[in-house]
Amino acid sequence: MNILILSIFIIGYLAIVFEHSININKTASALLTGVLVWTIYALAQSDKANVSSELAHHFESTCEILFFLLGAMTIVELIDAHNGFRIITDRITSKNPIKLLWIIGLITFFLSAALDNLTTAIVMVTLLRKLITDLKLRMVYAGIVIIAANAGGAWSPIGDVTTTMLWIGGQISPLSIITKLFLPSLVSLIIPLLYFTFILKDQVIPKNEILTITENDPYATMMLVSGISSLLFVPIFKSITHLPPYLGILFGLGLVWVISEIIHSSKDEEDRKPYTVAHALSKIDTTSILFFLGILLAIGALEATHLLQNMATFLDKTIGNQNIIVIAIGLASAIIDNVPLVAASMGMYDINTYPMDHRIWEFLAYCAGTGGSILIIGSAAGVAVMGMEKINFIWYLKKFSLITLIGYLAGAGIYLIFN
Repeated sequence: MNILILSIFIIGYLAIVFEHSININKTASALLTGVLVWTIYALAQSDKANVSSELAHHFESTCEILFFLLGAMTIVELIDAHNGFRIITDRITSKNPIKLLWIIGLITFFLSAALDNLTTAIVMVTLLRKLITDLKLRMVYAGIVIIAANAGGAWSPIGDVTTTMLWIGGQISPLSIITKLFLPSLVSLIIPLLYFTFILKDQVIPKNEILTITENDPYATMMLVSGISSLLFVPIFKSITHLPPYLGILFGLGLVWVISEIIHSSKDEEDRKPYTVAHALSKIDTTSILFFLGILLAIGALEATHLLQNMATFLDKTIGNQNIIVIAIGLASAIIDNVPLVAASMGMYDINTYPMDHRIWEFLAYCAGTGGSILIIGSAAGVAVMGMEKINFIWYLKKFSLITLIGYLAGAGIYLIFN
């Protein structure tokens, strides 16, 4: 049974990795894999009630993550509907290429921690299109956006799907991950910024390419402040109430929803439509939600059959050094989606043996988050920017991969030195 389950999981995983080659959406592969492994597990067991109980347990923890993501993505879409992000982006008007490089990098780094790396990458690349018309020069800045977005997401419990998974799963706490991972994540960004500071020193951005400040939606500030405040309030809500984070994000969504309804109450139905939650829900990436559902269910089956625990034992016996294992997981996330990698790691190591804020969880959050920047296909932010700017895989490999790897290893070294 275990061999069959593992075989189906590997086939499904390969289908996810090579989705563009086989022309099958990775979400479909993930859903089929998740259902099939649980079906085989159930058919092989005599106690079907116990299997159902195990499935319900894993489904509950999976839904906590999915509803959190759904709420956060809807809040972000409501802010964007009111042009809230333009309050930030419209004020970036520097024509100095070095100054602009650092402004873009640092704003992306901090914005990603408050939103998420995918949304931040899309917002910042949209800004770059207004700032720089030269495609080759813009691609360099877009590469920095990828690195900064992933680095910013790694030190925040709401900045990346993987850190959110670890937070909801009880492996990390907000204060600990912020204080422990901020410096390593910043270092992983600073090194590429210093390198490209040297590369771009002779570049010039023509004056007519500089963005001018434009008028925003009259409610943009209100929606930006309320939306960001709702996101940042979630860790506080959990600390005060000890309730799951998804309740905090749903509470925040409810507040932002009410504000949006009130400020547009005088408009007719057609004019109000672009500012409604129904419209925001139509714009969020629901296929990603279903992808997470499928892959997390599949990982849950591997955990229920003790395959992940056996893998952890094997790695500990063969490699031994957990730091090397986690660094290798981070390097693997440059090729393989970091969500299933982190989900598998959460199943490999028992939280009773490695309690909340243990070094292995914090280091995993850093490595899985920043390691995805080494290749452009290694993160959702990278794939999104790749599609938006038509960046070639080989071009990114030549221009960014080595310096990003150096930044990744430097940040890992900083974490290990201080912890």
